[in-house]
Amino acid sequence: MTSSAFRALGVPTHLAAVLEARGITTPTPIQAATLPDSMSGRDVLGRGRTGSGKTYAFLLPMVARLTESGTKRAPKRPRALILAPTRELATQIDEALAPLAEAAGLTSRTIFGGVNQRPQVAALTRGVDVLVACPGRLEDLIAQGFVTLNAIEITILDEADHMADLGFLPSVRRLLGATPQTGQRMLFSATLDKAVDTLVKQFLHQPKVHEADSAESPVPTLHHHVLHVSNDAHLPVLVNLAAAPGRSVVFTRTKHRAKKLAKQLNAAGVPAVELQGNMSQGQRERSMAAFHAGTAQTLVATDVAARGIHVDDVGLVIHADPPVEHKAYTHRSGRTARAGAEGTVVTLMLDAQRSDVRDLTRKAGVKPTITRADERHPVLVEIAPGERTFPGGLVKPEPQQPTGGRRRNPAGDRSRGAEQGRGANRTEGRAQSRSERPRGAAQGDAPSGRRQGQPRSRSAQPVGTGGAAAFSASTGRGRGRR
Repeated sequence: MTSSAFRALGVPTHLAAVLEARGITTPTPIQAATLPDSMSGRDVLGRGRTGSGKTYAFLLPMVARLTESGTKRAPKRPRALILAPTRELATQIDEALAPLAEAAGLTSRTIFGGVNQRPQVAALTRGVDVLVACPGRLEDLIAQGFVTLNAIEITILDEADHMADLGFLPSVRRLLGATPQTGQRMLFSATLDKAVDTLVKQFLHQPKVHEADSAESPVPTLHHHVLHVSNDAHLPVLVNLAAAPGRSVVFTRTKHRAKKLAKQLNAAGVPAVELQGNMSQGQRERSMAAFHAGTAQTLVATDVAARGIHVDDVGLVIHADPPVEHKAYTHRSGRTARAGAEGTVVTLMLDAQRSDVRDLTRKAGVKPTITRADERHPVLVEIAPGERTFPGGLVKPEPQQPTGGRRRNPAGDRSRGAEQGRGANRTEGRAQSRSERPRGAAQGDAPSGRRQGQPRSRSAQPVGTGGAAAFSASTGRGRGRR
């Protein structure tokens, strides 16, 4: 099939040409299912897993219909609104929109907290066609009189179930209620639970419902493994997997753990960056830029990255800390095996986590291969093939004496690791920072993939003075508190 497949679904030729220039010629199932209705102006409810192509499923009809409508943008009165749960997802949507908008002569602007609002206000005052916004900051700007939604022709709600998980539904209801009832509305979600169904019944008019690649359906190109490891082997196994060629995403339960593991991976010679809620917007952008560019081969993240973040060729997802519930497992795992590509998901399981992981995978509808392993086990190379960057391949490096300064105390490192495993999880459970909270907080938005690709560039330095400490540091015991 060529781009004529998109034209057959109603996509204008100039927009299909933009897709073809980006190597996109075949509609995904969710695009093929929804485009005929959305292009005709119908309200649409699309259900599909992350990575199924939902972004173009709503961007294409939005751009086409705004072009056809003939209305003009005006100061403070955008013509279309896309609501997203996280600033990372909003930025990603806007990046996908940019070439389509340029081809159609439209303008767009992202609106989210955690950054100075002045550039956002300046763009709104000039007038924009499309707002890609997180709910909290948008409501703040409406309250300040910098924007109104009474000229919105098309409203799109992306990752509706994640909005519900983050507590944004009251804000979403207020914002949808501020848009004209006569406008077209599209809602996309990986799951359709009771909270999302309430939005559908309240705001969508006789919607056409389409489901493709739902979160519950199996991904034939995604391979699941559970590695049963001891506390001492947890970090060496993680380093071994992350050191293999290809991009990987490592998920942790807490912000402190993400920061710590990123440092430990770097110390072991694996270029890594973190993504967690205590980082500023600038820090987040620098981390994602490094990961996109390949200067960092591993992204260590909390669930801020489980939804909506797309990076090509992520071949491996590692649950360093098993998630609390199965929906998080599904969405974390969706960072790989996107759009038909193959991918692997590994869950590191301690003795105390066996029951939880068994229940988790059962509810997620997956049957993983379970292996009791340490850093020398050959299954690690089977899961993540390729030469490792640290000396000795599968062999755990021996502790090395620092060349200067005070000698590090491995026992002290283990003590700090154990302390992290207990105290950091309590810290994570405290009230979120201002930039992470749903509506009512000052910033108003929450924080927030294949291994077959070319090997990443990375430093080939041996595990030196920090690497030995990284291998000997404990990862903490048990799953901790939320």
